[in-house]
Amino acid sequence: MNCRPISFGCPLLYLLLPKQQYMTTEDLELILMESESSMEKAIAHLETELTKVRAGKATPSMLDGIGLEYYGNHVPISQVANISVMDARTISIQPWEKNMLGPVEKAILQANIGVTPSNDGNFIRIFLPPLTEERRKELVKRANGEGEHAKVAVRNIRRDGIEKIKKLQKDGLSEDACKDGEGNVQTATDKAIALIDKHLAAKEKDIMTV
Repeated sequence: MNCRPISFGCPLLYLLLPKQQYMTTEDLELILMESESSMEKAIAHLETELTKVRAGKATPSMLDGIGLEYYGNHVPISQVANISVMDARTISIQPWEKNMLGPVEKAILQANIGVTPSNDGNFIRIFLPPLTEERRKELVKRANGEGEHAKVAVRNIRRDGIEKIKKLQKDGLSEDACKDGEGNVQTATDKAIALIDKHLAAKEKDIMTV
């Protein structure tokens, strides 16, 4: 007989019940929660990557995700400098400590976001040239590529969730409960894919708007 491991506070009769009789939907709920959480992280990562695909307009978010060493800690540029938008195509960065000009400039160059910072000894400025039609299409292609990576991640999460549910069924959980669980994982997947498509459509509109 396949019995549940003994734990304090459980009636002896309950401990001796067959596994399929004490298994509950809590296992399914946990799998769904883990799947949804992982999908949310995949979408958050996509959102971060899309901010790096510049649409020709100056915005402080272009520097999101770019960090540097500051007194032994890795911190974002926004924690060592004031970032402001001077006009539609110019960003100004003024480190609070002058000796951070070099490290900030180096961090931006290494981030390879498609711009070259200009350091005049007091400020770092980023000038964004107008985007050509060809360049805009390249950026849309890059954004869509990031979207495909996110979709692959979401589908892999779905596959892992379904596999875990099938294992629960083998361990004794009812077929109906498992089908419901698989349906919930699929619903979460559909919502995640739809959100990815929404982000991509918004990014394409942003890039192609002259």
